[in-house]
Amino acid sequence: MPAGGAPRSLAGNYTAAPVSRRRLWIFACLLAMSLGLAACGREAHPTVADADNDGFYVDAGPITYQLQISRQLNQYNTEDRQYLQGLPAGTLPPKPDELWYAVFLWAKNQGDKPATTTDNFTIIDTQNNTYFPIHLNPLQNPFAWTSMVLAPDASQPGLDTIGNQGPTQGSLLLFKLPTTVYSNRPLTLEIHVPGQAEASTISLNL
Repeated sequence: MPAGGAPRSLAGNYTAAPVSRRRLWIFACLLAMSLGLAACGREAHPTVADADNDGFYVDAGPITYQLQISRQLNQYNTEDRQYLQGLPAGTLPPKPDELWYAVFLWAKNQGDKPATTTDNFTIIDTQNNTYFPIHLNPLQNPFAWTSMVLAPDASQPGLDTIGNQGPTQGSLLLFKLPTTVYSNRPLTLEIHVPGQAEASTISLNL
């Protein structure tokens, strides 16, 4: 090492101190930009959410909807059987080429006046096949999603409800889907609200 302790580069020249300061300055700028973008992502509520997005928020009218979890149900599982209560009379169990699929949603009124949550949902696959939720009797199934009026800052399911205190902390949309959806992923949940030209969408895990 030469006198003065300054390191040499491979070319034999001294590494200039201003270059090190410049690198630190660039790093600081990049860090600040990344933190700023992350903050923007936390505050924004888009109308489209990507896959692997459990817990993601989307706006649909004055209501913000959050996907808590989506998954296939096993009718023989103790937990899952409770989600299959309140089926319409005459509903048959899934055939060998069908499956039960549950979407658990949470919603909050972000506006300053009462607003009604939607009951208009569809799932579409990559082949544009459309699937509709099965209407569950909320008197028999406390997890069932139902349209309701929310006061400002109120949420669905409510804080003191079984849906909120259950393992999913969401209200249930139940679908019966063909097993061909495994070949037509990703699935997309469409949230339709009056007055909004396009549906808000969330990609679902399956």
